[in-house]
Amino acid sequence: MLRFFGEIMLVKRSELDNLIKKLRSEGKTIVTTNGCFDILHVGHVRYLEKTKSFADVLIVALNSDKSVRSIKGEGRPINNENDRAEVLSALRSVDYVVLFDEDSPLDLLLQIKPDVHTKGADYTVETLPEAKGIMENGGRIEFITFVEGKSTTSIIEKMKKN
Repeated sequence: MLRFFGEIMLVKRSELDNLIKKLRSEGKTIVTTNGCFDILHVGHVRYLEKTKSFADVLIVALNSDKSVRSIKGEGRPINNENDRAEVLSALRSVDYVVLFDEDSPLDLLLQIKPDVHTKGADYTVETLPEAKGIMENGGRIEFITFVEGKSTTSIIEKMKKN
C-alpha cells in the first residue's frame, strides 16, 4: 500500500512494478537518484530540482536506517527513515520515495529501469557501481555538481564545534 505524505507517496518495493507500469503506460519518463538525505540542506534541494529537470517523474531511492548505518557508521542517520522520507516528499521536485536496505541501490534501480539516473559530480561512469546496469537497460547517467560548502557532514561537524 502506498503511504501518503501530502500528495507525495512512499512506495513499497512490492508495489513498485505496478507504479512503473502505470507511469510508462501514461508515457512518463522517469529519473532516479539515491542517497541518505539525512539532514536536508540547500545543496540537496538544488540537486533534486536539477534531477527532476531530466524527466517527468522523480523517484528518490532512499537509504533505510539500516543501510545508512552500514555506510556512515554508528550515530547515523540523525533522522530516521520515515522522517527523511516525509521531508523529501514535501519537496515539489520529488514525486515518489522508495526505501532500500542494501548498501547499493543497484537492485532497486534495475527494477525501476529509469530513463535517467543522477549522481553527484564526485562520481564518474567508471566509479559509479550502478552505471553499467542502468546503461545496459537503456538509461543514461547525469552527474550534478554539488553546491560548494553544503553537505550533511559539514553541518554535523559545525554542530559538534558549537
